[in-house]
Amino acid sequence: MMINVAPAIVVLGQNSVTVARKIITVLPGATLYGLAGRTSGVDVSFTNFGKTLRELFAQGTPLIGICAAGILIRTLAPVLSDKQQEPAVLAVAEDGSAVVPLLGGLAGVNDLARRIAEALDVKPAITTTGDLRLGTTLLFPPPGYHLANPDDAKKFISDLLAGAQVKLEGIAPWLSDSKLPIDPKGDLTIQVTEHLVTLRANCLVYHPATIAIAISGMIGYADDAVALVQQLLADARLERASVAGIFAPITAAADPAIHAVASALGVPARFFTPNQLEVQLSAGYSPAQAAAIAATDTFPLSPSSPHLAIAIAPQPIDPNTIGQPRGRLAIIGTGPGGSQWMSKEVKEILKSATDLVGYKTYLDLVGSLADGKQRHESDNREEEARAKMALDLAASGRYVAVVSSGDPGIYAMATAVFEVCDRYAKPEWDSIDIHVAPGISAMQAAAAAIGAPLGHDFCAISLSDILKPWSAIEQRIAAAAKADFVIAFYNPVSKERTWQLAEARKILLLHRTPDTPVVLAQNLGRPGQTVKVITLDQLTPATADMRTIILIGSTKTRTIKRRDGNIWVYTPRRYTEQ
Repeated sequence: MMINVAPAIVVLGQNSVTVARKIITVLPGATLYGLAGRTSGVDVSFTNFGKTLRELFAQGTPLIGICAAGILIRTLAPVLSDKQQEPAVLAVAEDGSAVVPLLGGLAGVNDLARRIAEALDVKPAITTTGDLRLGTTLLFPPPGYHLANPDDAKKFISDLLAGAQVKLEGIAPWLSDSKLPIDPKGDLTIQVTEHLVTLRANCLVYHPATIAIAISGMIGYADDAVALVQQLLADARLERASVAGIFAPITAAADPAIHAVASALGVPARFFTPNQLEVQLSAGYSPAQAAAIAATDTFPLSPSSPHLAIAIAPQPIDPNTIGQPRGRLAIIGTGPGGSQWMSKEVKEILKSATDLVGYKTYLDLVGSLADGKQRHESDNREEEARAKMALDLAASGRYVAVVSSGDPGIYAMATAVFEVCDRYAKPEWDSIDIHVAPGISAMQAAAAAIGAPLGHDFCAISLSDILKPWSAIEQRIAAAAKADFVIAFYNPVSKERTWQLAEARKILLLHRTPDTPVVLAQNLGRPGQTVKVITLDQLTPATADMRTIILIGSTKTRTIKRRDGNIWVYTPRRYTEQ
């Protein structure tokens, strides 16, 4: 199959979204496009169907339209030109009852149709003569096999359909069990081998993914490691297209050289825990040899490096069923509430993650991007336990997204995760790839909703004294007020904690006038959002709760009263009058 770009699934009505979600279960990287105003819960909304479809087609994106085939044909007809370059295009009935490949015969459209049809439990409407008469697709072998000379395949298939016989050299059940006219004396040849061979027109060569390269770390810098592995393959006359994956002990999962080799060869890296290698290691094999044996159930070739081994399995290797991937932990910020404030990076992480960890309210903000994920909900105050759970999940090879609202590094879960890493330092956490994806903070959203109160120097102070003493909070409020910062108050009031805001007001009034502008922003980006302006002398605990962000103006902060009754608040960039 030659589809290397994640497909786009295009729907025109809400009824099609359910079918689209079924398709995504077998195409997890697919992006769901929906017509604005008629669909919800999609990844991308569009208003112009024709323009969107033609742009995706021009980019080489495989297209799955859940609509009538005629609509797709008429829409794409003006841009059809090069059969060799066009991506796969399929039409799927709105109720999922039919899957029709339309374009992209040279891009694996029939194979894509079969995968979709299997997910929908229907039979694909494949009309390609070669597929029907030969019982297999020689141009697009199944996963685990690579066709080395596709340019020779068209004439080769034509000769077969004209009556030629073919001899099969090597083992490939998908070929031997097909309708191919196999004859040991055939004029044509199909060769299945992991070794380098000379290509010729009357012979199709398939390289099975049977080679496992095992690395135990310490084989040099990334570029050196790539050059070493490539040289070892060349010396053994092994074809790089037959490499199924890079395998290593989990203790080496953070080694950049391993991932550089995997990237250079275009294969996944998989890792074994000490328990999974216990038998091989106890038998005296090196960690690299142990990993090679665990991946192939065969003995490795003679090693030329104590940290590297190569083994060949009797059948293609499916790396997804061996060991585990390197665990990934993304700590993300969804913004204050609405999906329009969620970054593209965060949305991509949510699409790819296997597990979501967080406070239930924040997980609910993710909406349809949480579909199909394992949700791990916990109370908002159980941050340490939540961080430990996320790290343990990631250490087992999962892709975990820890979900915070706002920005994860501002009074949120990013700090909690790193605190736990620092405090407990479990060895298995060292293998995790940890990444922080920023989000729009509540103070930014509050400022944007009312104008530009953060236009000059500002600071943020949490009024919660759960994790720090009130004496420290008092000192910071006084210092910020004396320094004339605009101040953003987080966590101002809770059911059990109300007096702190009143005390903060007393401190502020020592340095601010009673008419200092104060912005109260509640439920930002969510139903019931309110943003209003009061003065400092009107600020009381009753005016706020834990869903409120409070912005206290500096002595220079100004208000603009508009004719429509609305108010803008801003802090001048120039701190002195001109």
